[in-house]
Amino acid sequence: MSRLTELLSDDEGSTLPLILGYVLLAVAVTFTCVCATDLYIAQKRLDSLADSAALAGSDGYVILFDGAGGARAELTDGGVRAQAEVIVSAIGGAAALLSADAPDGTSSRVTVGTTWHPPIFSPFVPDGIPLESTATSRTALQ
Repeated sequence: MSRLTELLSDDEGSTLPLILGYVLLAVAVTFTCVCATDLYIAQKRLDSLADSAALAGSDGYVILFDGAGGARAELTDGGVRAQAEVIVSAIGGAAALLSADAPDGTSSRVTVGTTWHPPIFSPFVPDGIPLESTATSRTALQ
């Protein structure tokens, strides 16, 4: 029994497994933070692209004159889509135009989407997350 008591009270030993465990944990947390940051930036870029495409889509209007001598700007689905396609193809990269329409004739609504892939291999983060962003812009004629 004295040998067992002596072994249990001995505080000498290898700290290498403990250090390796902490290093592995630090690497996993670092990889996950890098991937989360890249995902956030990819979503913000997609939001900016959707905003730009919606703003360009609101320039796809047709001027209509009414009988009282007034004029108004009317957006059409085709005009919004044509303007949004130009912007998405110019600066979209891997993003695609999912929809572009003029729901009420004065607003352009554009939805763009892409698939995000982690920048570094990480078994803790899934690959191929679909991202989508929708933006709306209004047009006015004064």
